[in-house]
Amino acid sequence: MRIYLRLSRNTEPVPFNYQSKLVGAFHKWLGENELHDDISLYSLSWLQHVGKPKYKTTQSGLIFPYGADFFISSPLQDLHTKAIQGVFQSAIINWGMRVETATLKVTPNFGSKYRFLVQSPILVKRKVEAEQHPRYFFPYHAEADGFLTDTLQTKLKRMNLTTDVSVAFDRSYARPHIKKINYRNIDIKATLCPVIVEGHPRAVQFAWEVGVGNSTGIGFGALV
Repeated sequence: MRIYLRLSRNTEPVPFNYQSKLVGAFHKWLGENELHDDISLYSLSWLQHVGKPKYKTTQSGLIFPYGADFFISSPLQDLHTKAIQGVFQSAIINWGMRVETATLKVTPNFGSKYRFLVQSPILVKRKVEAEQHPRYFFPYHAEADGFLTDTLQTKLKRMNLTTDVSVAFDRSYARPHIKKINYRNIDIKATLCPVIVEGHPRAVQFAWEVGVGNSTGIGFGALV
């Protein structure tokens, strides 16, 4: 299931590295929860402009003249219920933006193979022995698909669902873009590139619900 939130226009610039504020609003809506330190069985999107013209870029940040969309996606019914209740109690996000409408969408049936576009960059990282910082992986790395698959399978196991699934970057995509993001003063590199998810139909649906790659709970790897 997925909750689509329509946000009002901002009254002050949205900083370029705004994701942590969206994550903060999400956890505010949930109230006391154990999701901060657990595996992310949910996916949070980035802001997406509404209408035309698109958002405006200024030196101090982004302007969404017609508001923005933001979604929360998860197989956990209780998470959606708490999030909606939290929104009703406090619709304020930040930068003068507030939630104006909330729409629920049931998880579609994608079949046993589906090419997903990405709403936010896909982060693939692993700790490598003898290296101080995690290593990032991109479509040109042979190991990347295996890591994407392992991460999704780990989440499926947590939900006691079938792990019959594979995830792969779409190598036919002409221009994968590696994007540098600063999250809480940490520089992260992630990839904008479609992915192909293949396997049991429920596992393919699950990918849409939880996203792919690492750190889906802070806005990476959201699928559309």
